[in-house]
Amino acid sequence: MVLSLLSIVYGALRCNILAIKIKYDDYDVSVKAAAYLCIFLWRSFEIATRVVVLVLFSSVLQIWVLPVLVWLGLNAFLFWWYYRVYDVPVKYHYSRKLLGSALAWARAPAACLNFNCLLILLPVCRNLLSFLRGSSACCSTRIRRQLDRNLTFHKMVAWMIALHTAIHTIAHLFNVERCVDGRVEAKGTIQAALSDLGDKTGETYLNFVRKKIPNPEGGLYVAFTYLAGLSGVIITLALILIITSSTKTIRRSYFEVFWYTHHLFVVFFIGLVIHGAGRIVRGQTDESLKEHNPHTCEKNFTQWGKISSCPIPQFAGNPPMTWKWVVVPMILYFFERLVRFWRSQQKVVITKVVNHPFKTFELQMMKKGFKMEVGQYIFVQCPTVSHLEWHPFTLTSAPEEDYFSIHIRIVGDWTEGVFNACGCDKQEFQEAWKLPKILVDGPFGTASEDVFSYETVMLVGAGIGVTPFASVLKSVWYKYCNDATSLRLKKIYFYWLCRDTHAFEWFADLLQSLENQMQERDNAQFLSYNIYLTGWDESQVTTLGKMSSKDVINGSKQKPLYGRPNWENEFKNHASQHSSSRVGVFLCGPEALAETLNKQLHFIFNKGNF
Repeated sequence: MVLSLLSIVYGALRCNILAIKIKYDDYDVSVKAAAYLCIFLWRSFEIATRVVVLVLFSSVLQIWVLPVLVWLGLNAFLFWWYYRVYDVPVKYHYSRKLLGSALAWARAPAACLNFNCLLILLPVCRNLLSFLRGSSACCSTRIRRQLDRNLTFHKMVAWMIALHTAIHTIAHLFNVERCVDGRVEAKGTIQAALSDLGDKTGETYLNFVRKKIPNPEGGLYVAFTYLAGLSGVIITLALILIITSSTKTIRRSYFEVFWYTHHLFVVFFIGLVIHGAGRIVRGQTDESLKEHNPHTCEKNFTQWGKISSCPIPQFAGNPPMTWKWVVVPMILYFFERLVRFWRSQQKVVITKVVNHPFKTFELQMMKKGFKMEVGQYIFVQCPTVSHLEWHPFTLTSAPEEDYFSIHIRIVGDWTEGVFNACGCDKQEFQEAWKLPKILVDGPFGTASEDVFSYETVMLVGAGIGVTPFASVLKSVWYKYCNDATSLRLKKIYFYWLCRDTHAFEWFADLLQSLENQMQERDNAQFLSYNIYLTGWDESQVTTLGKMSSKDVINGSKQKPLYGRPNWENEFKNHASQHSSSRVGVFLCGPEALAETLNKQLHFIFNKGNF
């Protein structure tokens, strides 16, 4: 961390010095390689610092710091190991003479890129993760909770790929410059002698640049005519588009942009596999090393081939290795997509469409062989609206019901398109045969599946984030209706935070039913729920009239609260009441709220992440 901060400060100072040198009307400024390197280190360590801070100081990740530190350690080890592989052995002595230290700086991050590209697809293999998560016999609750961080780890690996791509690209810019300069350099230097190898019959080349075109034209020629250069440009552009379109603002406001650009990963992986096929990184062959000792013959480069002790050195390119790293995850992901496609083609029947207040509508559906657990989610496609877009929705039905349902809030073009396609914008009754075709992939597991593993739970939903807990509360209601005396769960604290009262209307019936059921079973204390109207204060309530024994807003006996909860007090009260039992905290809501809840000790935090 100290090194990162120092590098950032030093980089900023160097940039200021360069800025001072630039005149208003004169942009012809000569920047030395050291200045480029300093700016590069500044940016590289800035990205590294973000990754380290995310790992070490994010409270959301505290419970899995050790696995992430192992991942960071493997990255550091691979970087160090492969740096020495190209910086120390005599095999690459002449390569270092031609390219300098940039050779090792290019190859070390390349190894880390291979390692992280191996990992990047695994966290998004949803069927594999759901299988592992559902295998309670082989996965403990603690391990399953680590699987819930899959998207967070996916993002961290992506940032690490960005970091090593930056290092790898900049190092190769120096390599290309030196290779091009070596071809056009005047005779008499060892760089020129090494670059001329391969021009005659019986020689093998070290410098992969064969045309004598000076920079910058020569560098551009290499970038766009050689396989390594062209594929490198394409995968770098693909990576930039993928990362820049993955920001929270783009995902929430322009989901289609995020969805389409993210599928450039296909281009990225194809380019990655063929990137090394040109074998531009070359080293002296083992047979040549037996006859030609670089340390002895380096000084006599003008006599190569003329004296028996220094024959002309022979070189060979390294075989491509990336495919060996990524072939297994690529095959796994290929079968993952096959399973998704096969499952999505199974017929789905919409049995009911319910139009709720607050721009929310409900789809009740049936599908042969569909089995779910509480809190799971599915991906939904509506070909009438888009043939490519899939959107995740939490299931609001219970496993005990003979259908599965989702609640969709209208927040964009796609959701509005489904709303209109289902006829929710019309007053008249919609015929079943006029309903759109719906494709469903899933269900997939989430943290909410573990609700029944605790004796006491706190369920916290923000706005439409209440949907996974609708499934939980429905399942509890069914279990009590069937006299489920073996139910381990003994106490539920339910919190719902929402700005507008209308958002509660579609959920009020469920709360009232569960509330009445608990009273009939003489177990009214089983469920304690608090509804917070975050957009209201006490003064606004007077406009609703005098409150009766039942709340005028949602009809339940529990009156809503106004403002935001004091989480510190809430947790203290629950900790004192349940000091001898494990309390699970389940959240479906924004990251800021997750940070607040996860700071509490003696509580086991779980968050929906999809």
